[in-house]
Amino acid sequence: MAIDGIVMLDSTGRPIIQSGFRSTSSTYPLLHIDAVNDALSNAPKPEDVDPVIYVSGFNIDIPCACCHAKVGDMRILCPISGEVDPLYAFAFMETFVDILREYFGYISAETLKENFDIVYQLLEETLDAGGHPLTTSPNALRDIVLPPSLLNKVLSVAGVPGLATPLVGPQPFASPIPWRKAGVRYNNNEIYFDVVETLEAIVNKNGTPASSNVWGRVESNCKLSGIPDLLLTLSNSQSLTDCSFHPCVRHVFLIRYSARVADIHNFCRLSRWARDKTLSFIPPDGRFKLLEYRYAPTSASTMHQVAVPLSMRTNVMIEEHGGTLDLSFTSRLTTRTMESVVIELYLGEGASGASCTASHNASWSFDPRTLASHFTSSLRWELKNVAPSATHTLRGTFASTVKTPRPARSFRVRFDIMQHSFSALKIDQLKLTGELYKPYKGMRPRSSGDIEWRW
Repeated sequence: MAIDGIVMLDSTGRPIIQSGFRSTSSTYPLLHIDAVNDALSNAPKPEDVDPVIYVSGFNIDIPCACCHAKVGDMRILCPISGEVDPLYAFAFMETFVDILREYFGYISAETLKENFDIVYQLLEETLDAGGHPLTTSPNALRDIVLPPSLLNKVLSVAGVPGLATPLVGPQPFASPIPWRKAGVRYNNNEIYFDVVETLEAIVNKNGTPASSNVWGRVESNCKLSGIPDLLLTLSNSQSLTDCSFHPCVRHVFLIRYSARVADIHNFCRLSRWARDKTLSFIPPDGRFKLLEYRYAPTSASTMHQVAVPLSMRTNVMIEEHGGTLDLSFTSRLTTRTMESVVIELYLGEGASGASCTASHNASWSFDPRTLASHFTSSLRWELKNVAPSATHTLRGTFASTVKTPRPARSFRVRFDIMQHSFSALKIDQLKLTGELYKPYKGMRPRSSGDIEWRW
C-alpha cells in the first residue's frame, strides 16, 4: 500500500485541487474531506483535532485514515489505506509544501487558483499512479514543470503560450545527479551558509534549567558553476548529534564479499561525517537545507544542557480579585544584543485588566484574547533591544473577576540573537574539486529562543 493522494482545502474547508485518485472511487476523497471538516467543526479548538483521523472506507478489510496539517490559511489532506505509516504521509506532505514554496514563495488559496495548471503538473510529477513519491527535487522539477513568470502569464492570456517556452533549454533529467541541474553557469561563484539555531528550555523558579536543548540547521545558498565537489570542515562539529543530512551528502559504502561465493557476506555503511566529521557533497543549485542537528556541548555538567543566556527575577503575589507583579529581566550575554524579546504570562480566566510600569520605555499590553496561544487574558511585555548585561524591570497589578485568580505558573520568553550561535559553528575549510575556479564562501549565524520560566 502507498499514499492514496493529496487534497488541498481552503479556509472554509472546500477543496481547491486534488490528485487523481485513480485507484479508488471518485467519492473516496470526499469521505476524507467530510471527516476532517466534521472533526474541525465539532472540536473546541482546531488544535484539539488529532492529525490522523480514522475514516470508514468502502472495504471493511482495508482500514483508511486521513493525515492532515494546516498550511497558512489552508489545510492539506493525505488519505492513506492499509499498512501505511502516517509519518510517511506527513513527510511527503511537508516535501510537497516545500516544493510549492520553492515555486510560488507565499502559499495561499489564491496563489494555487491562479497557478492551477502548474500545481496540477507538480502533483502529477511528484506522486505516481501507484501512490509512490516520484520526483521531489526542485532542481529536477524545474526542468519538467516551468516555474511561473509574468511573461508566461501574459503570453498565455494573449493566446500564444508557445512563445513563453524557451526554444533551447536543458532536457529533463539531463543531469546525472538528481538534485542538481545540468549546465549551471555563474559569473561570480559563491556559496553561503546560514546557521540557524533555536534554544528550547524549561527553567525552574530558582533559575536552574530543568531541560535545555538547541536544535539547529545549516541552510545553504549555492551559486557555483558546473558540478563542484565540495569537502566542508566545520569547527566544533564533534558536539553535534542526532544529525540528518540532505541527500547530496556523500556516504562511503564498505562491502566485504565472501571468498567462496560472489554474494555479499557483510554490508557496512559508514558515513564520512561519522568518521572524521567532514561533509563531502555535490550541492544542489540554489537554496537547500544541508544539515539538521541537535547541539550537545561536551563541557556541560548535566545531560549536555546548554546555558540559558538570560536570567529573570519573578515576584508574583496572588490576592483577592487580582495580584501584583514585580519582574526583572537580565541578559547574560557579554557581546551580543538580544532582539525582539517577548515575555508573556497567562493571567487566568476572569482577568479583566492590568496596570504596569516598564523601564527603558519598553512597551507592555494586556491582551484579552491571545490568538497565537489560544489563551485569553495574557500580559505581554516587549523589549525591542536588550544590551549585553542590561537589566529591564516591569512592575504592576492586574485585576480579575475571580476571587482567587489562577494565572499560569510560568512565563513564556522568546528572543532573537543575530550573528550568534550557541554551538559556535564555523567554517574551518572548504575544498573544491572538479572545477578550476576558487569559490567565495560565507557563513552567517543567527539564534532564537523559546523558554518556559517558572515562578
